[in-house]
Amino acid sequence: MIKTTKITTPLGEMIAAATEAGICLLEFSDDKIVNEELTELKELLVAEIKEGRSRHLRHLKKQLKEYFSGKRKFFDLPLVTPGSDFQKAVWDELLKIPYGETVSYHQQAEAINKPGAVRAVGSANGSNRIAIVIPCHRVIGADGALVGYGGGLQRKRWLLDHERKFSGKPVDISLF
Repeated sequence: MIKTTKITTPLGEMIAAATEAGICLLEFSDDKIVNEELTELKELLVAEIKEGRSRHLRHLKKQLKEYFSGKRKFFDLPLVTPGSDFQKAVWDELLKIPYGETVSYHQQAEAINKPGAVRAVGSANGSNRIAIVIPCHRVIGADGALVGYGGGLQRKRWLLDHERKFSGKPVDISLF
């Protein structure tokens, strides 16, 4: 069973989903692909989807509240991330990007020993189903430009600004 709930955040409503094993989805409810992602999860996990409660969803809500208040810099939630080995390597690398910092797609490709796979890394980042927790918003273009965020560049900008504000690191105004 995949249980879903809605979570209100400063950036808008999000849809969260979890199995008994952990969080499998966190997306902005206005993202055009959220229904496709839920259908894909239903097929990949061979599970039904039902609105409801779970301990993982409770922990996610609590940790998101702490994140948005600037008190949490790292999420410690069990995650369910079905995907190819390449996608999982990319998503695991996203989890290593420190709070308040950014890397380029090229740097991320190099970190997984696939320096020629910059576009494939971008595609795998785009297929990340657990926004914010798996911080694909921390990946930017090689020239420092804000590019490629399913939740929209306004939200990406807000998240990066929010993290820099609470990390104690100077905000790089060239990103804005």
